[in-house]
Amino acid sequence: MLGQVTFSDFTNWRGESIPSITLTYQVEGPSLGSTPIVLVCHALTGNSAVSGPEGWWAKLIGLGQTIDTAHYTILSIDIPGNEYAGSAPLDDPRLLNVKDVARLWLLVLRELRVDHLYALIGPSLGGGLAWQIATLEPTLADLLFPIATDYKASDWLLAQTEVQRLILEHSDRPIHDARVHAMLTYRTPKSLIGRFEGKKVEDSRLPKVIDWLDYHGRTLEGRFSLSAYRVMTFLTSTIHAAESEEELSRIASDIHLVAIDSDRLFPYFVAQETVEGLKHFGKERAELHTIASDHGHDAFLIEYDQLCRIMSPFFP
Repeated sequence: MLGQVTFSDFTNWRGESIPSITLTYQVEGPSLGSTPIVLVCHALTGNSAVSGPEGWWAKLIGLGQTIDTAHYTILSIDIPGNEYAGSAPLDDPRLLNVKDVARLWLLVLRELRVDHLYALIGPSLGGGLAWQIATLEPTLADLLFPIATDYKASDWLLAQTEVQRLILEHSDRPIHDARVHAMLTYRTPKSLIGRFEGKKVEDSRLPKVIDWLDYHGRTLEGRFSLSAYRVMTFLTSTIHAAESEEELSRIASDIHLVAIDSDRLFPYFVAQETVEGLKHFGKERAELHTIASDHGHDAFLIEYDQLCRIMSPFFP
C-alpha cells in the first residue's frame, strides 16, 4: 500500500524554498520496527514497488527470496518526480539534486520513526543515492550495499547523461530515442553480438538488434513520462556523495560494493579504486563483490544467481 508524507518549505541545492513537496513510499513485509529494516533505493526507471507481481527487484526481494519479506521489513521511497502511481511531476527537472533527495528521504525516515536500518541498498542511480544517505547519516545502517554504481559521477557518466539530456530536449521521439541510446550503455558489444548473431526479424530485412532497441524504446514510452525521464537523468548527473574515499571512510556501516566486470556505465576499475581508497584511509570493513557477466550494467537485473549468492550471507 502506498503511503505519503508532505513537507513544507524545503530548501533545495539552489537555495530555493519549495513550498510543498510530497513523497510516496511502500512498506513490505512485517510492520516497521518489528523486524530488521532494509531501505531500498530504486534505479532510474524504478519505483517503490520492489517485490511482488509488479516488483522490479522481485527475484531478489520478496517472500522466500534472498531478502525474505518474512524476516525483513522492506522500505522503499519514490524519488520525487518519478511520477509513480500518479504522484506529482516536477515542473523543473533540475529542482532537486541527489543530495536533496537523500535529505528528503531522511525526513521520511524521521516521520516514520525509523532511526536505524539493518541494510541500505540500491543499484545504479539508487546506489548513488544510498552512498549519499550514508554520508549524511554515517551511523544509520549496519550494512551498505551500493550496486553497479559509484559515489560520484565520473566524466564518462556525465558525458552519457549529457547525450541523454540532448536527446530528451531535441528529439521528435524523446523517450524512445533516449532509451535506445541508454540501452547501449546498459549492455555490451559482446552481449548484443552473442544474442543476435546478425539475425533478421522473420520475413523481414530488419536486424533483430534494431527491433530489440525499438521494443525497449516503445515499452518505456508506454510507462514513463518525459518529465520523469528528464528528472532522473539530471539526478544521475548529480551523484556526488563525497569528494574522496577519505570522506567515505567516515561511514560506520560495513560497506559492500557490488560491481559488474563488464559495466560500461559505472566501470569496474572505478569500484576497485573506491575500495582500495577506502582501505587506504582505514576503512577495513569495505569489500568488493564481483558479478562476472557479458551483459554490462544491466547485469544487476539479469545475473540473479550471482547477485543472490553475493547477498545471501548477509540476509540469513
